[in-house]
Amino acid sequence: MSTPGADETARSRRPLTAASLAGLVPATLARLEVLPTSASTNTRLLDLVARDGDEWPHLSVLIADHQTAGRGRAGRAWVTPRGAALTASFLIRPDHVDRADYGWAPLVAGLATVRALRRVGVGAWLKWPNDVVVEAGVRDIAGWGRWRKCVGILCEAVPGDDALVAGIGINVSQSPAELPVPHAASLATLGATALDRPTLAGLLAAELRTPSPSGRRGPTSAARSSGSPRRSDGTSRSKFPTASRSRAAPRG
Repeated sequence: MSTPGADETARSRRPLTAASLAGLVPATLARLEVLPTSASTNTRLLDLVARDGDEWPHLSVLIADHQTAGRGRAGRAWVTPRGAALTASFLIRPDHVDRADYGWAPLVAGLATVRALRRVGVGAWLKWPNDVVVEAGVRDIAGWGRWRKCVGILCEAVPGDDALVAGIGINVSQSPAELPVPHAASLATLGATALDRPTLAGLLAAELRTPSPSGRRGPTSAARSSGSPRRSDGTSRSKFPTASRSRAAPRG
């Protein structure tokens, strides 16, 4: 598996700007805000939507070039070197979906991420409930086997609004020495064909924009997966934006 050289890593870490992502609006996204630095993009977007929700339509996104206090499930911290990750929070306003069903959101966002990463040569799988992983380790790690985590997802409902924020953090160009835990990986260590963060943002936005079929069926194969990986058809209730026919990794 090849790893990127210093020049490719440096190009990947060029600062993200609104100009470098301008082509996403309005073709793919409704609104785009890019910050040079932010603590938690989820916290920031939740606050902005709570103050003026009308200014934030469906598929608005807040991206930080450098996130300094990312949050994961159970209060876990998520920190990366400057320019080494894609950290984005998307506002999703599901069409005719009860708030009680927002629990499907991590799977919807995860399946979209899997699809986007597969388009750059990464054999990504979805691991219940909110991780994207790749079977790429050379040794077993307790609780992970040879699976390595390259993406974390945190979805949170917007208080007082029929909307949720899907925060997606992708490890892009970290070297092995820059990864925080032994079971982590980056697209660079996984041999991705593209480390360009604007390109990755565009692929991810496009997959999140793809609507799922209307209906009452949820991604049950992903929810019930255990043991060896299984297919998930990616469908979700009503019109959550999602991608179809991706895969789920073993439940952990």
